Amino acid sequence: MLQLEKNTEKVRQRAKELGFDACGFSKARRLEKHERLLEEWLHQDRQGQMQWMNNHFDKRVDPTKLVPGSKSVVSVICNYNTEKARKEHEREGVPKITKYAMGTDYHFVLKEKLFELFEFTRELHGGLEGRVFTDSAPVLDRAWAAESGLGWIGKHSLLLRRGMGSFFFIGEMIVDVPFSYDHPTTDHCGTCTRCIDACPTDAIYEPHKVDGSKCISYLTIELKDQIPEHFHEQMGEWMFGCDICQDVCPWNRKSPQATEEKLFPRDALLHRDLDFWEELDLDHFRELFRKNPVKRTKFEGLKRNLSIVNKNV
Repeated sequence: MLQLEKNTEKVRQRAKELGFDACGFSKARRLEKHERLLEEWLHQDRQGQMQWMNNHFDKRVDPTKLVPGSKSVVSVICNYNTEKARKEHEREGVPKITKYAMGTDYHFVLKEKLFELFEFTRELHGGLEGRVFTDSAPVLDRAWAAESGLGWIGKHSLLLRRGMGSFFFIGEMIVDVPFSYDHPTTDHCGTCTRCIDACPTDAIYEPHKVDGSKCISYLTIELKDQIPEHFHEQMGEWMFGCDICQDVCPWNRKSPQATEEKLFPRDALLHRDLDFWEELDLDHFRELFRKNPVKRTKFEGLKRNLSIVNKNV
């Protein structure tokens, strides 16, 4: 048991050395509570056009089916909050990009760190099998991070951590070795409903439950059709994603600054006005958003969003 605890702390320490803000450990198993919630959410068609959420249901709720032989889920978080992004969002009358999408695509940044952590863990144990993930497979990232004590799932359905808020990415290793496991923390949202009250589209229909088909992030990123007209005014200045529910959260008032420079906002995305975005062509789009999350909405999708933002500003 002593060696197990030592190895657990060594992996936790190595995660911090690699630039992760925290690391937690959970026993790999079927998440029965989240299974019921996900089943209900899908049955109510809250996923909109994100039909991939229906795929691999068993693997999504049970990591031992996703990674056969797995015993542990090692969760990590990485802060992306910056003063530059905050100030950019304070500008009025200009299109806005969600904070997480202003730097290099987090898939590249976190995966690189996770692979290093995986190799360290492999050497530490004299060999292991497993996989690393960051929003890239049927894994309930927030649920596992909460299970490992990295925070609690807030009323906006995002993970919250005391002293950090919610502006961070989540990744995990699912591996076939045991660790000394952490325990979930308590919910610290209390009676606060600021995220629910602030959502322009009423996407947060109950505490901890979000109708994906109404969320501005879904409308501007995942939806491939034309955005329904009754959402246009509510989109405000958001041309990619939305941070409203996080911006109003009291836990984000003193959110620390990110330290991973690759996640800092790109200078090319700062201080741009509406004319700049309206004149954007396909070649410039590809150059501007190389290895950046905004590519997900594609050029046509971004132009669609901009036409709505243009009416609003």
